[in-house]
Amino acid sequence: MKPRISMITLGVDDIERAVAFYENGLGFPRMESPPTVAFFTLNGSWLGLYGREALAEDAQISADGGGFNSFALAHNVESEAEVDAVLAQAVEAGATLVKAGQRVFWGGYSGYFKDPDGHLWEVAYNPHFWIGPEDK
Repeated sequence: MKPRISMITLGVDDIERAVAFYENGLGFPRMESPPTVAFFTLNGSWLGLYGREALAEDAQISADGGGFNSFALAHNVESEAEVDAVLAQAVEAGATLVKAGQRVFWGGYSGYFKDPDGHLWEVAYNPHFWIGPEDK
């Protein structure tokens, strides 16, 4: 097996609101897709948005989604200033700031926001090595 994450699908409560947040607010490039799902091309993978209930039904699990989901998505950028800019862009688009950008114990700089459906995103700058596609 060649390890990779080819797509992350987020279960959302309101597909139109979620699409507006990611497409208009954060500027993610949307692919043509049916109205019940949305796909965005990321640099080397895809982000999918799908109704929370429908996604849970497809996985044959409960859709209650209570509490912390025990994971965060991460977006790595090239500077501390870019961390702050992305956090501000997300908040302007409707996200909730969870943790403002700050220097962190591992020597980098990061902050967190929650999208309108409560998915936790870290925005980080790692001065030690680049985490991202090879074409940086």
